[in-house]
Amino acid sequence: MHFCALRTKNIHKEWALNSCLIYRQRENSFNRSPEHRMKGRTDAPRDRGWLVGVIFFILGLGTLLPWNFFMTASMYFNSRLNKTERSNGTVVSHKEYYFNNWMTLLSQLPLLLCTLLNSFFYQRISEMVRIAGSLVFIFILFILTAILVKIPMEEDRFFSVTMATIWFINSFGAVLQGSLFGLVGLLPQKYSAVFMSGQGLAGTFAAIAMLVSIASDTDPETAALGYFITPCVGTLITLLSYLLLPRLEFAQFYLDKSRSYEVETAGELLKVTESGKAENGKLYGHANGSLANGGASGEEVEVKGAGVSPKQAFLTLEQAEVRDRKSTVKEVFKKIWVMAFCVVFVFTVTLAVFPAVTVDVKTLYPGKWEPYFISVCCFLIFNVCDWIGRTVTTLVQWPPKDSCLFPGLVVSRVVFVPLLMFCNVQSRSYLPVLFSHDAAFAFIMMLFSLSNGYCVCLSMSYAPQLVAPKDAETAGALMTFFLALGLSIGAALSFLLRLLV
Repeated sequence: MHFCALRTKNIHKEWALNSCLIYRQRENSFNRSPEHRMKGRTDAPRDRGWLVGVIFFILGLGTLLPWNFFMTASMYFNSRLNKTERSNGTVVSHKEYYFNNWMTLLSQLPLLLCTLLNSFFYQRISEMVRIAGSLVFIFILFILTAILVKIPMEEDRFFSVTMATIWFINSFGAVLQGSLFGLVGLLPQKYSAVFMSGQGLAGTFAAIAMLVSIASDTDPETAALGYFITPCVGTLITLLSYLLLPRLEFAQFYLDKSRSYEVETAGELLKVTESGKAENGKLYGHANGSLANGGASGEEVEVKGAGVSPKQAFLTLEQAEVRDRKSTVKEVFKKIWVMAFCVVFVFTVTLAVFPAVTVDVKTLYPGKWEPYFISVCCFLIFNVCDWIGRTVTTLVQWPPKDSCLFPGLVVSRVVFVPLLMFCNVQSRSYLPVLFSHDAAFAFIMMLFSLSNGYCVCLSMSYAPQLVAPKDAETAGALMTFFLALGLSIGAALSFLLRLLV
């Protein structure tokens, strides 16, 4: 948009003078580079008691509670669906529901669809509605799941209701996750790592809750009720934490998007006028004289001495509007596509075998250890090591975001697919068992989950750094979509890989 075509010459003259005055007034305030202002922000208030960090840790934990609590409870759901029936003393074959595969697929498809919609339409719905509203619906659906524990239901109907609950709870989880990734992208990078660490702990939280319910002396029904009440409390705490966030000065400073745009724009304007700092007095004199003489004659303003003409001043103002305008989704994608590929590949590998294949691994030591085996060696080890992998990124970030080694590290994780398929998965039809011992399975799961958490956290943390601060939220929403895409591809592949075992 060209200001010369839209304003009269007198207005042009007035704006030329005002622009020069504005540059002078802001010189002391914005004499640091835009990057230093946005990333370092030495004038930012302190995060007292690291309260904002704690809140984003809780928010990260809350985003993955739905997926982890349903996944870890696979034994409960399978026990209600695959009941052994007897007729005239003989065992009647029951219907195979393939709960783990369907749960994985129906968790990720709505995540993919809703994250895609969130990436393109998130600007039309306020952040408060998207985040708080999603948490409220997740809370309601968890209460419904807890109530169903006490309600007897025919198997097919229970399966349908459970799948519908999984679909909707993960739909709201997708909107919540995409919105929070965009939000945390506005803060310094360490908060993204903290948020991802919270997500990693969600699985550990669910696994420990399941172990407690198994170890309790209560009947299975009461234990399951207590298990599903736990995420209700967790979701409520997450909602209250989010509502507290806008009241904190540190969060207000970074999450005020208009302030971020102003800092970046002002820094860009200063680049144009820096060369004329020494002759500012002459600039003001000529500008005033030109305005005084040109006011009646209608001639063009002519500024001399500083090397900055009114035309340049107006172009600078035009550039300011361009800088304020957010980049399109396509423009942002061109900058982050490598990180998008990395997060897709990481989750494709992970969801292809976890939990659809790993949950069917059997222990060599039946007895008291058997009920705990999957909860410990599959879910607890995965989630603890995944959390450690995410947390390590707050201390070590290697390879760097511009290195070709990082995509190579991500692709190398494909080796875990055959390794886990050669573990003691039962029942099996084609592949031999090469790693039958419990310790071998546990060791492979440790490496598998450590690399998952590390690579995912680096991918999600690097992406907002590759774009301007004003586009960080868009980058976060896009990365969440590609995260969901990887989960969906992996979930679809899990059917085939389980059949190949």
